[in-house]
Amino acid sequence: MTPVVVPDAPAATLSDAWRRCVGTGRLNLALRRDYQDSLALVQSEIGFRYLRGHGLLSDDVGIHRPYDAAGHRGTRYSFTYADQIVDSWLGLGIKPFVELGFMPSGLASGDQTVFWWKGNVTPPRDHREWAALVGAVVRHAVDRYGLEEVRTWPFEVWNEPNLVHFWEGASQEAYFRLYEVTAAAVKEVDASLQVGGPAISPGAEEWWEPFTRFVEARDVPVDFLSFHAYTTGPAQPVPFGTYQTLRRPQSLLDQFAAPAKLVAGTRLEGLPTHVTEFSTSYRPDNPVHDTAYQAASVAPVLAAGGDHVDSFSYWTFCDVFEEENIPTSVFHGGFGMLGHRQLRKPVFHLYAFMARMGGDVLHRGEDHLVTRDGAGRVTVLAWQPVGGTDDGDEPDRHELRLSVPVGGGATTAYVHRSRVGEHDGNAFSAWRELGRPASPTARQLDLLHEASAPAREHASVPVTQGRADLRLSLGRHEVTLVEIDPVRDETPAWLDDARIVGRTAEAAG
Repeated sequence: MTPVVVPDAPAATLSDAWRRCVGTGRLNLALRRDYQDSLALVQSEIGFRYLRGHGLLSDDVGIHRPYDAAGHRGTRYSFTYADQIVDSWLGLGIKPFVELGFMPSGLASGDQTVFWWKGNVTPPRDHREWAALVGAVVRHAVDRYGLEEVRTWPFEVWNEPNLVHFWEGASQEAYFRLYEVTAAAVKEVDASLQVGGPAISPGAEEWWEPFTRFVEARDVPVDFLSFHAYTTGPAQPVPFGTYQTLRRPQSLLDQFAAPAKLVAGTRLEGLPTHVTEFSTSYRPDNPVHDTAYQAASVAPVLAAGGDHVDSFSYWTFCDVFEEENIPTSVFHGGFGMLGHRQLRKPVFHLYAFMARMGGDVLHRGEDHLVTRDGAGRVTVLAWQPVGGTDDGDEPDRHELRLSVPVGGGATTAYVHRSRVGEHDGNAFSAWRELGRPASPTARQLDLLHEASAPAREHASVPVTQGRADLRLSLGRHEVTLVEIDPVRDETPAWLDDARIVGRTAEAAG
């Protein structure tokens, strides 16, 4: 195999769009210890910038509190839970990407709800009261965290209003009115605060033109655009689970790129663009989320997504998530990159691998990304390319050979490899081998945590004329990280490892 010659000069700077934002279950869940433990783990190994989820204004966070008692009638805004949630996030170095929704029952015009936890998805019965609620939320944030901090928070208006499940009747007219009122309420607090939308689901391209026309005609503020991207087809339900067909990973990148083309030549052209949800499946009970395929399919998206958008938010960081009721087993196809009990899935390791990449991009191909950091360490993220349902199974092996630059005048390099795949770093595979225990025992959990660790190996390779030859054989659905450090040999002349009992001359190096 002819090696791919990786250039020594950087071609670009690695975008941080891949970790600028991540999704979460409804905000009330942030009060739970397992949620907090999971977020702390994600932040320690990956370090996302923003967190977005539903339900800030839903009843279980308790901000909107109408009262009528003892001769007193009105509305009180309570931030008891909201403060705990945001305080805990900021304490872990992650900011809110604020989704303004769903409708408090005391302000709702109807009783249509979504999910097991019954988020109300009807317009406000009184838009002035809705504006007062939004203004109160934003003012409280400014009072508590400071204007300069809150200016860094995006405020997104609602979630997927193009779907009847999330917005009564999927009415554009009603959403546009909500958007206008909400944007005005946010800007009334401070004109520099960021507000945007329309947070539409995949396949809703017909919303872009009327949304653009509406905000242009009425001079409505829009500071960023937001939308969602998934690759799955219709749901195929089974008890407590769902299967779906899949499109190729390239479909996600195509979806990322589409809105910029649709708003070209309008006032919205050039605005920051955020994919506030993306994954393979849009179902929280699809087993694909737990697999090595998930990681291999997302890898090229992380490598190239920043070419198209300013952020793309993986949905979600953990399986503490209850849209379709409480999960019935520890692995259940949940959205999270972490399972329950902080079980690391292959896609979690993909993100952790990306967090260890350098800042300078040396090369990018269909199956690899090569970077270098300021200390001269070269990192290679490699993956087996995967297709969709119509493409058939991937082969058992995928070969990659790279000629990698190694600086510092080194004659050898240390190569450290971490990998996950169908077996390595795969707690879901181990769980199946254990008989799919719905509620694992303490021992089984220990075994699953051990099985979730990536396989690791290391070696010393020669450097010739400033280059090391790297030959990688990847298993099915494997994602691997290779870290290459130039070696400065400090071995004293009198040491002879061959004299160590049990060491042959060859093993001693």
